[in-house]
Amino acid sequence: MLLGKKRKLGRRFEEIEIGEKLILTEKMEDKDLLLYLGLTNDSNPLYIQHDYVLQTPYEKPLVPNIMLTGIITSAVSKYLPGPGSYITKQNLSFLMPVYHYSMIQFFFEIIKREEGRKEVIIAVKALDEEENIVIQGEIAVRPPCQLQAIDDNVLENF
Repeated sequence: MLLGKKRKLGRRFEEIEIGEKLILTEKMEDKDLLLYLGLTNDSNPLYIQHDYVLQTPYEKPLVPNIMLTGIITSAVSKYLPGPGSYITKQNLSFLMPVYHYSMIQFFFEIIKREEGRKEVIIAVKALDEEENIVIQGEIAVRPPCQLQAIDDNVLENF
């Protein structure tokens, strides 16, 4: 718990416009893959066993799709809309495998604002070095809400 530290929140629903874009480039490094595998205890041989993968159509170790999803959710939390955002729905298709050491470019664009739900719909697309689309889809995000000021009356029930 971070007491006493104020964090800057991302932009609220009212501040976001259709057409806003974000582009990120990420290299799929061993250190990130090892952290993921250590945290999840996922030992899928497609991710780590070179001798096994050579016998499959993939031929090279793959990056787990959930790691790629993590990069997408991190971009929402950091940048668009930013800290305090909450993803309510995601529909992502992984069209091609992503390999270790690949350089992936992620594209995000606000394509819709849903007034009643105070959500934005963000189109997501990711390309590999050869400009193949490896991920495509949409995510629904609730931007941070306006916080209420805290005064002495809030603490009366404690």
